[in-house]
Amino acid sequence: MPHDGQDLPNTTSPILEDLLGLTAIALEAVDDVFARARSAVRIRVTEGERISASLIELHQTAAHGLAWLATYTQALHQMHSWATRLQANGKFDEVEQLIHQIAFGEYLWQIYGGIPMSQGEILRLQDIGLSQDDMRALMQPAVMTLTQAGNTQAARTRLVTLMQEHSANVTVGATGLDDELEMIREQFRRFSVEKITPHAHEWHLKDELIPIEVIDEMAELGVFGLTIPEEYGGFGLSKASMCVVSEELSRGYIGVGSLGTRSEIAAELILCGGTEEQKQQWLPGIASAEILPTAVFTEPNTGSDLGSLRTRAVKSGDDWEITGNKTWITHAARTHVMTLLARTDPDTTDYRGLSMFLADKTPGTVEDPFPTPGMTGGEIEVLGYRGMKEYELGFDGFQVKGENLLGQEPGKGFKQLMQTFESARIQTAARAIGVAQSALDLGMQYAKDRKQFGKSLIDFPRVSGKLAMMAVEIMVARQLTYFSAAEKDNDRRCDLEAGMAKLLGARIAWACADNALQIHGGNGFALEYQISRVLCDARILNIFEGAAEIQAQVIARRVLD
Repeated sequence: MPHDGQDLPNTTSPILEDLLGLTAIALEAVDDVFARARSAVRIRVTEGERISASLIELHQTAAHGLAWLATYTQALHQMHSWATRLQANGKFDEVEQLIHQIAFGEYLWQIYGGIPMSQGEILRLQDIGLSQDDMRALMQPAVMTLTQAGNTQAARTRLVTLMQEHSANVTVGATGLDDELEMIREQFRRFSVEKITPHAHEWHLKDELIPIEVIDEMAELGVFGLTIPEEYGGFGLSKASMCVVSEELSRGYIGVGSLGTRSEIAAELILCGGTEEQKQQWLPGIASAEILPTAVFTEPNTGSDLGSLRTRAVKSGDDWEITGNKTWITHAARTHVMTLLARTDPDTTDYRGLSMFLADKTPGTVEDPFPTPGMTGGEIEVLGYRGMKEYELGFDGFQVKGENLLGQEPGKGFKQLMQTFESARIQTAARAIGVAQSALDLGMQYAKDRKQFGKSLIDFPRVSGKLAMMAVEIMVARQLTYFSAAEKDNDRRCDLEAGMAKLLGARIAWACADNALQIHGGNGFALEYQISRVLCDARILNIFEGAAEIQAQVIARRVLD
């Protein structure tokens, strides 16, 4: 970024003076640029007085770029909020200060020079429609100080030096959460270290289901009833607690961290859209893991376009018969109930006419995975995200009791599903943090242990720089995720914030896994090394619960409305 005639501080210390003052002023400049970008894109996609879906598609790069800029803007706001809280509590120490200034230094530069939407797509402000005059809003002394002196080699090296003084089982930097949530984290971190991490790679390599004994232990710890109200057999805890638990379990193995996702989706569907009888019938069993649910939404030709699904449900007396095909159904074989989306109105071709069912089934075995009449299935072999297995399912006259229509309201299925997306995406963002943290753990340990040219890899600046950026971006993703969870816990609409957390968290998880594998060199490409699994596991995060492109589309629409 040009200096624009401004003098920069001359200091040998990697810590900037008045750091929070600098980041507060820098945020004003970022907000200014974002407001200009939103206005520029809105002009492009407005027809008459309304936002046009066809124009958003025509200008998709600009619209999605605006979504990424909005995500960066919110992320920096949450980092500043985190740092301000820590300072007020006397916890804004050297590690936290370094993380904060490196995050601002890097993300401000990316806003100015190019935000990576994916490996081959760099979003520049001119793509959104901003002129050089618009971009000069960033030519503020505070912004220049942070970009020139925030993310330096000295700052990254010092951060990694401090990271080496901490135990491998702790997070890098204070999270900003309260003591109760940190106690929950410690409990699940111990469980993960003792019961998951030693076995995860073997489960992955053998493509085995996570042992039912592990699920039973997770149930005893309350994983599946974490956010279910106490009156229905759960613990009634916050979405923030769900984030912490998902994060630590996924740090051990994403398959284990994702077991709770199915229960979270099913419970949210029932709590938001179910009748009181359905809540009493299903929620206690889901909370105790006596009932394992699976989500049955996607079809072979629909993907993210759920509104066009074709699986149909036809009335048969008081009950329903399901006919059609589903795909990418996680943990389908050994579960007890399916939250199943089907078309009950054959005269519709979009989201109207879709209904949600609580379709009970008999759990299968390895020898007979789908014993329920009217239902067949076949496994989809996958690179990663194993432990629960993926399936294609076929339904031919599959029977569902009339009482198991969610809410006893046909045609409300799509709306009911949309209500779950906030929690599901918050939980997915937390899983991404866990996977990213696992990559950092593995990369850090290997860099310390591996000797080359007479010293440890971690002593080489580009290696330590990679590790530093992992720690920094994990904290950025963490604060954005915790913010979205807090919004949900306070009953505020947070589909935008949850989407941002998921979008950024998934990209960060992939970057961390890729960089950790690079630190391993050739060994990282060997199946015997755990980082090979983490890389495969990280890749799915940009696809499920809304692919990155779909996520950016949703964010853009919300920002422009």
